[in-house]
Amino acid sequence: MPNNIEGRGLTDREMVQLCLELEKGRCRGISNTMIETSHKELRDIYESMLENANNNQYELYEMLEEKGWYKTELASADQIKQVQGYMQNNLHPDNQF
Repeated sequence: MPNNIEGRGLTDREMVQLCLELEKGRCRGISNTMIETSHKELRDIYESMLENANNNQYELYEMLEEKGWYKTELASADQIKQVQGYMQNNLHPDNQF
């Protein structure tokens, strides 16, 4: 695939990354719409759309990760404990739930 720097188009990596970003945005948009939807049948349609978009974005992520184009770090045990503590202290600080 031609290199974008040479002005001949996007690379495969750039195209897949753009598709991933579009799917992430689609997931956010559908999710935000679902939050505001009270009509049961319409909400079911949005839920199906969200599942589809989530599946698409995960497939794109897997493709990028498989090719080494999307690197992620594994969290350490300390980082996980830190996030768990933060969530426990900030989700229900008044312990009402």
